[in-house]
Amino acid sequence: MKLTLEEFFKLLSKYEVEEIEGLRLEGDIEIEIEEGAGFAHVVNEINLAMQHLMNALSMLGAPVSLPGVEVPAAPAKEHKMLLERRFEPFRVEYPGQIQEVQLGATRSEGGSRERVIKLGGEKSLPFYLFDASQPNLPAISIDVFDKPVPLPKAVREHYEDVMSDPAEWAKKVVNKFGADAVTIHLISTDPLLDDTPPGEAVKVVEDVLQAVKVPIIVGGSGNKEKDPIVLEKVAEVAEGERVMLASATLDMDWERIGNAAKEYGHVVLSWTQMDMNSQKTLNRYLLKRLGLPRDSLVMDPTTAALGYGLDYAYTNMERIRLSGLKGDEDLAFPISSGTTNAWGAREAWMKDSPIEGDTPWGPRELRGPLWEIVTGLTLSLAGVDIFMMMHPASVAVLKELISTLGGRKGETKVGDWVGVEL
Repeated sequence: MKLTLEEFFKLLSKYEVEEIEGLRLEGDIEIEIEEGAGFAHVVNEINLAMQHLMNALSMLGAPVSLPGVEVPAAPAKEHKMLLERRFEPFRVEYPGQIQEVQLGATRSEGGSRERVIKLGGEKSLPFYLFDASQPNLPAISIDVFDKPVPLPKAVREHYEDVMSDPAEWAKKVVNKFGADAVTIHLISTDPLLDDTPPGEAVKVVEDVLQAVKVPIIVGGSGNKEKDPIVLEKVAEVAEGERVMLASATLDMDWERIGNAAKEYGHVVLSWTQMDMNSQKTLNRYLLKRLGLPRDSLVMDPTTAALGYGLDYAYTNMERIRLSGLKGDEDLAFPISSGTTNAWGAREAWMKDSPIEGDTPWGPRELRGPLWEIVTGLTLSLAGVDIFMMMHPASVAVLKELISTLGGRKGETKVGDWVGVEL
């Protein structure tokens, strides 16, 4: 039978042959040479034809062996190996250390808390575990109010059943949502709201202390004249519990709050408005003018949420933390963040963009918690030691992220937040 290569391939294709095993070709190969072609050209064409045939057989899986034909070996590839090097992160050893501050006191310490929180103690930037271990990972406190307040729908639906009872509200955030601490805001004391007398307002603090066994943080209404009076009374009724009084500012009677903390053994939250020099000044007043113990001060340099100056808040906090690590003793204290401020951004709670023709913002049930998570995560990298938050999903996700970054992945079960109810 006489076949050309083209006919041979057509024959294989006709019978849908994709692979041949054990094929042996016997016979003669006849090559037609055009008259007048040179000898060298003829030899070259023959070689090419043989090579094409062998390649075709090889592609079909048939063993290639033709007598008298030597297949030129493929040129050896030159393999270049990368030099092996062990990764060594650049390490920094700081001369300073962030002051460790404890919130809450156990029975043996004069309080009634079953759990306490320790903040600070770092010798390096947050999560730089290759520089130094981070003895205390950031904690999360969830906000509770002493009266029902307007809240974004995505938050309100989680607390509607307890908003009229601060003690039950506190129980829910601890037992169901895993809060490390509770921040109770006595907003009813505001003279423009209920103007609740301090002696009456502190009953809520006592109820919350009875309801939960985690440390608590107590805030006023934001009224600069009344808050020092209210917080002074709080310090008295919570003696020994080591609560954090939130907050002392430069434009209020910070001495009254600081002295109450000293007398009854509490912690002061030193709050300034995004200004490192003001923070340094207020801290120095509390420490040196009042003689507040160094283990009784936490700073709040103000949290601006995502889209509302988060980059500035980050920079301010990072500069404060670096100053503390470099040896500035007036700034070497744990940092607190009012991460709940994220819900003040319209992008966190509005149903959709108010701008005509804007792209859709997506469901606010997801957008709101994400806004709070991104705000908290960003500031955790700047050095925040305790977050005050609201949405349970935000709390669960940030806890997981903190555990992972802090080298303690696995302490929080992923299932706790992947399937969280929004």
